Amino acid sequence: MPADTGSDRQGKDRSSEPQAEEVPSQHQGAASSSEGVSPREENYYRTELEYALGAPFTAGNHVDVMRNGVEIFPAMLDAIEDAKASIDLVTYVYWTGDIAQRFAAALARRAREGIRVRVVLDAVGTQKMSSEVVAQMREAGVEVRLFRPIKLPRPWQIDKRTHRKIMVCDDRLGFVGGVGIAAEWEGDARTPDEWRETHLRVSGPAVIGLHSAFLDNWNECGPWQWQSIRQRPPVHEDGMLVQCVRASSTIGWTESAAMLRSLVAVSHVRLRIVTAYFAPDEALVEQMISALQRGVSVELLVPGRYNDSRLSQLAGQPSLERLLDAGAKVWVFLPTMLHAKVITVDGRLACVGSVNVNHRSMGKDEECCALMLSDAVTATLDEQFDDDCKRAQLLDADEFRQRGSWTRFKEQGARLLLEQL
Repeated sequence: MPADTGSDRQGKDRSSEPQAEEVPSQHQGAASSSEGVSPREENYYRTELEYALGAPFTAGNHVDVMRNGVEIFPAMLDAIEDAKASIDLVTYVYWTGDIAQRFAAALARRAREGIRVRVVLDAVGTQKMSSEVVAQMREAGVEVRLFRPIKLPRPWQIDKRTHRKIMVCDDRLGFVGGVGIAAEWEGDARTPDEWRETHLRVSGPAVIGLHSAFLDNWNECGPWQWQSIRQRPPVHEDGMLVQCVRASSTIGWTESAAMLRSLVAVSHVRLRIVTAYFAPDEALVEQMISALQRGVSVELLVPGRYNDSRLSQLAGQPSLERLLDAGAKVWVFLPTMLHAKVITVDGRLACVGSVNVNHRSMGKDEECCALMLSDAVTATLDEQFDDDCKRAQLLDADEFRQRGSWTRFKEQGARLLLEQL
């Protein structure tokens, strides 16, 4: 993808300029307005991100952070069980295992009970899925659609996938993050067989954005449907501000790229990034280096020896070297595959969703994230970052620079495919 630096609002020039007095400090005091974020800071982040991304923050949301399958799957299955009228699910990954069977059984049972159940499966990401599971759901009345099936007359569609992982129940309760419906996500990230993941449960007006992202994929891969909304989501008086960022696959860069660049640009104290696949473009690397130069603490957590894309890992290592040389801190997660996609900014702003820091998320795939202005949620995610770092290795810049010539040769080979990773 082209190394586009974006508009002045999103580009590296803007982020490296001297900042005016309204720029927040992590330690400035003021009355709480959105889960502990001061009005001054809230207005700064909200204004910048709304103008940059074109999506408004909505007030009155409750968000629960769920870590790993041990917390994520019970919450999602409970929501399926408690649904009164509808269940909508879109996922890139639906593979095999006990949890895949349990989800299919639960969705099939609710469909037989008269609940409207709609499922969108990415035709590439769900290739490992059992055909019997799909048949089980369809026979029970679940409406199942494949997103962009592989067709020879339309080969360009193969490269543009839906990477979203969203579930919405009764148009009122939503889930978004990085979890796949597969055995790999079961457990609590204790062994290589239990992947590390972060997912959100959302109640409030932000669910409208999640529901819209589902409908976007649903209506593309089948007859267009109009279903009246029975009831708007609740507005919680003590709720937080949430911005739902939906990215569609296109040529060039997507809203995901704009979001990543914007989060780097608005950071002034600390930027923390957790990503399963780190293979950014040159513009984003330069922007992160500019953040370091203006005094931002940049910290990354990426997969280590356990990863499901060694090619992506190799392609990203030269960028890690540049960031390490510029002063960034980088940890590699040791116990298992790290699949979470989390960004926190200045202890005030957090992002969780399906977006990785790679070319596929930035320029090719359909994605969805929730950005939250909340001290509480950000603190929870920062605490989890610290916990994960206790089970990770902090890279030393000098040692990392000394990796062998064969490794560097493989890195350069992998970078030939960078736009596909």
